[in-house]
Amino acid sequence: MEERAWYVVQTSSGFENAAKRNIERRVESMKMSDKIFNVLVPEVIETEKKKNGELKEIVVKPYPGYVFIDMIVTDDTWFMVRNTPSVTGFLGSSGGGAKPVPLHNDEILPVLKMCGINTNKTLNCKPGDKCKVMSGNFAGQECVVDSIDEPKQQVKVLIEVFGRQVTLELGFDDIKIL
Repeated sequence: MEERAWYVVQTSSGFENAAKRNIERRVESMKMSDKIFNVLVPEVIETEKKKNGELKEIVVKPYPGYVFIDMIVTDDTWFMVRNTPSVTGFLGSSGGGAKPVPLHNDEILPVLKMCGINTNKTLNCKPGDKCKVMSGNFAGQECVVDSIDEPKQQVKVLIEVFGRQVTLELGFDDIKIL
């Protein structure tokens, strides 16, 4: 099964909003809303001082030439986004039909926070509950929740490695409660 993740799409600088509109239109017309969930052009408001001393608020794009897209990459979605007007390609795709590399949580979370999107997840468990590691070197192994750090969105788990209990620090998305 394909995984939902955030990807970076390249555009020409100044054409970010046009690329976003074009992608959203194509998602609707091609009925891909079950695979492409969110298209984001980060913007922040800064205050600029004019020559006459007045303060003026301006909208600044901190990532010119880039659009962030929350999607499940399949051959169809990749082809549709890649061939959308104003899109020049995916960041992390080496060409030749290579699929793009998704952003890690620590890369996309600051961008989402900047845009005011609430990314805090809750973990419905308590220390002592059993869970399963979903990614990384220990994927598929069962473990026990040791402690939960809500603000950091991390959980410490105890896992058995070569007959010894080892503590791992994982993100909320890296485990599944059993």
